Amino acid sequence: MIWKGHISFGLVNIPVALYPAEERKELDFTLLDEKDLSPIGYRKVNKATGEEVPRERITRGFEYEEGHHVIVSDDDLRRANPERTQRIDILYFTDADGIDAKYYDRPYYLEPAAKNEKGYALLREALRRTSKVAIASVVVRTRQCVAALISEESALVLNLLRFPSELRDPARLALPGKNLKALGISGKQVQVAERLVEEMAEPWNPEKHRDEYREELMAFIRKRIKSGKIEEVAEPEAPRKKKAAVIDIMTLLKRSVEKAEKTRPRPRARKSA
Repeated sequence: MIWKGHISFGLVNIPVALYPAEERKELDFTLLDEKDLSPIGYRKVNKATGEEVPRERITRGFEYEEGHHVIVSDDDLRRANPERTQRIDILYFTDADGIDAKYYDRPYYLEPAAKNEKGYALLREALRRTSKVAIASVVVRTRQCVAALISEESALVLNLLRFPSELRDPARLALPGKNLKALGISGKQVQVAERLVEEMAEPWNPEKHRDEYREELMAFIRKRIKSGKIEEVAEPEAPRKKKAAVIDIMTLLKRSVEKAEKTRPRPRARKSA
């Protein structure tokens, strides 16, 4: 749990708790000294004395001028504005499909406080039935964020949004222009590409996807442990690449469409009564 607070919805306050919605499953590697494979520790040291500083003696400071700091504790962060750090302040409502996907940053779940389920459910259903999301202001840890409050199944999801200034300007990239004729793309090629998209279309199913690389990496590690070769071994020689024949994009598109048509499951015909 990140914090307990409330959603400010007009004159209604809905007590909630904020929980991370994501759980990263990354492999935890130990850093080793290549010389003798001894683990490498991470030490926090005093830069003036070189001595290690115990965790309980570490505090947070803001350098207001060179060499001078003001101490800011966790309690100070809350005291700066106790109400703002424990409130999700709904600013307005907007269409659910009106937010560009690149603005979504990090999701959190909201859980209603005991005996406060009614207000939670009311807001959730109002969002669902109107196909709207609530745009809100919220402070998470030490940062004020703009966020989208979304109705999803039985839950309210608070998805932090990026500020426009945090996104790179795509105009700085070397992107192809919109003049397809100048790029040598014909109308026929576009039609075949559209057909390929339609043939490969299917409903989004998150359960269909998994981290295959992580599974392959774990299988590689287990194989190395079983063989007894637990230290780094020489990298196997990469297979030689055969020189590919030059094929035009139209031919590749047509072949792709034919393959998609063969592999796509077709609905069964209904039996006549």
